[in-house]
Amino acid sequence: MTTRRAYRRTDDYTPGKPRIEVVTEPLPLPLSPTKVLIKVHAVALNYRDANISNGGNPWPVTPRGIIGKHAPGEIIGVGDQVEFLKISDRVAPNADTENLTGREPTRSYSSSDQKLKVVCEQFPEPPILTVNYAKNSNWHEKVLKYTNGVGVDIVIENGGPGTLLKSMKCTRRGGIVSQVGYLNRKRFDDAHEILPTLIDRRVILRGINAGSKSDVDDLCTALTATQIKLDDIIDSTWAFDDADKALQYLWEGKQVGKLVIEI
Repeated sequence: MTTRRAYRRTDDYTPGKPRIEVVTEPLPLPLSPTKVLIKVHAVALNYRDANISNGGNPWPVTPRGIIGKHAPGEIIGVGDQVEFLKISDRVAPNADTENLTGREPTRSYSSSDQKLKVVCEQFPEPPILTVNYAKNSNWHEKVLKYTNGVGVDIVIENGGPGTLLKSMKCTRRGGIVSQVGYLNRKRFDDAHEILPTLIDRRVILRGINAGSKSDVDDLCTALTATQIKLDDIIDSTWAFDDADKALQYLWEGKQVGKLVIEI
């Protein structure tokens, strides 16, 4: 094996033009001393893949990068200084390359009643309380009503400028808002309210992106020790040659769960 096939971004955002293209490239052989070679078995797309491919990422990115950071596989080659991994180990890449060492009912929010229905049917216990924020502009008030005015413990904040303030308002005093996304493109017109709300509700506001290698190691150890079976939340599976269609499907927000590309 001396070559690989991969989907690289075209970085061409012209309407109607493909966002990704298949390339055949030579493998980086021989491996450098600290590198490993992984045979990827499948790839799960994230909104981040679609967003970067459509030019929407707010941070600099590698030109014509390869999509799909969630890619479980098997090690088929190791450099001569690799100590903790060996051939045939099952692995997955870690997106946090700069940090390699490192109780209540669920509330779900969506702009689609159908998506909320699917989630509730797939996970009936414990019951999930839902809010359609597209139909209810004051959705944070409904969340407060669900919690008898107290607010939720933790918010996974995926909107950004248009939703952050309301997320903070429906978080309990001393609760946590973890900012992970930036789907909403509105300006921070309510920025003057952010600081008073932050102080008044004593909210812990923090940014998150990916866990460290140590976090992943701890998770794998816990799963092995407890033999917990995690339920898959897979929307659909796509052939490798249809990855561009899958990316567009994701960009249009049609999915409920993960999109998996077969290799």
